[in-house]
Amino acid sequence: MKFSTAFLLLATTTTITGFTLPAATTHSTTTKLSVSQSSKTSNKDLAKDFDETSPEDVTPSSSGGAKVGQAEVVLVGCGAPNRGMGWYHAVQMLEGRCPSASLDYIIEPWFLGPGSTGPGGPEFAEWADSSTSKYGTKFITSVADLPTPEQPRVALISGRTADNPRLLNECIDAGCKCIYLEKPGAPTVKELEEMKSCAEEAGIEVLMGYNKNVCKYVRKTREFAETIPGSHVTFVSNNAYENTPESLGECFERNAEGMLKNMAIHELALLVSFYDVSVENIESVEADKEFSSMQTLPGPSGKEFTDFDKIKFTIKTKTGKEVSVAADRCGGTDSYATVTDTDGEEVFRYWMPDEEDKIAVENLQAKYPTAMPYFFTQDPDYVTVKERVAKHTVTGEEAEGVATIGVAVETLRVAEYLTPLLMEQLK
Repeated sequence: MKFSTAFLLLATTTTITGFTLPAATTHSTTTKLSVSQSSKTSNKDLAKDFDETSPEDVTPSSSGGAKVGQAEVVLVGCGAPNRGMGWYHAVQMLEGRCPSASLDYIIEPWFLGPGSTGPGGPEFAEWADSSTSKYGTKFITSVADLPTPEQPRVALISGRTADNPRLLNECIDAGCKCIYLEKPGAPTVKELEEMKSCAEEAGIEVLMGYNKNVCKYVRKTREFAETIPGSHVTFVSNNAYENTPESLGECFERNAEGMLKNMAIHELALLVSFYDVSVENIESVEADKEFSSMQTLPGPSGKEFTDFDKIKFTIKTKTGKEVSVAADRCGGTDSYATVTDTDGEEVFRYWMPDEEDKIAVENLQAKYPTAMPYFFTQDPDYVTVKERVAKHTVTGEEAEGVATIGVAVETLRVAEYLTPLLMEQLK
């Protein structure tokens, strides 16, 4: 597979009752995007330099700049050490856990600018100095400051969702070969559709950071459910926020797009990817009122935000499928999925992390004791997605299981469709 322009990179213990698992080998401002003809032409010329790279050329290395056969990664939006998802992406690549990815540039305008002396600023500066010294990674404040790529370029966009439309356009102009956006991609369906059109116009593929699409617990649950006629799957997602107005208010403001576009968006992507869920194909949606809760709380700014602190619902499709999702901001650190039989009895439950992966989680917690707990439970899946996308960028090998921007558009459509329906049911 060849590309015409450059790339943007924006768990096994099982609990089973009665069965044995077979062995398995808001911000809604519309941003108009466009790409200049001269930009598209130069990007195509850059991409030609990398078209003949073969898998045999891959040289695993995480320092000193991308080698032949590696993707040159640009991390756009890092965030504070131990807090930002971008920071944890950086840590995984700098430690060499994604051999096809070389993290060569980190773009962080806040902590390298106005936020340098504020909360988290000194810690970021210390980490940046250490990373530059140890790995040769360059820290800059703007995509526009990037030089011409020397290897196929990957920009991992992991900043504020509201900034993504602008950042995508800038990264296209900076000579990227493929695009990897963190979820949900954009604040609104309209903006994400415009981003998709912009990338298609430039000849650039867009892939998404929906890591649960490649999770072990999702695969194991789907495989088991297929062995039980008439079974029902429920995907459960938990966060570990304190169940206080202050903690949830801060969460609601920082994730102002809402739970279904934020925390539960991964589960919606699973429904779109594997259960034929689309806006047009939804026959009914029913909230579990006993489980669910919706609150209006002030954030740190004093402004009030209304969102779910926990929600559970079941979707039935017009094509006869039925699946449930539960999400709890204060439910803990682990996610899991269950399978129930036709009598409603649970016959299977698989956790993320499982017993095997819990050892790795404990080691990571000891290494980074102040980091966000959910980084560690999903650690191997973050690695898997980044490595598959980076390798795909260099060799053309299929990024198996990685969601496309088409899946992301439909996922966001479903989130926008469900949010008012579920809120109305909980009033």
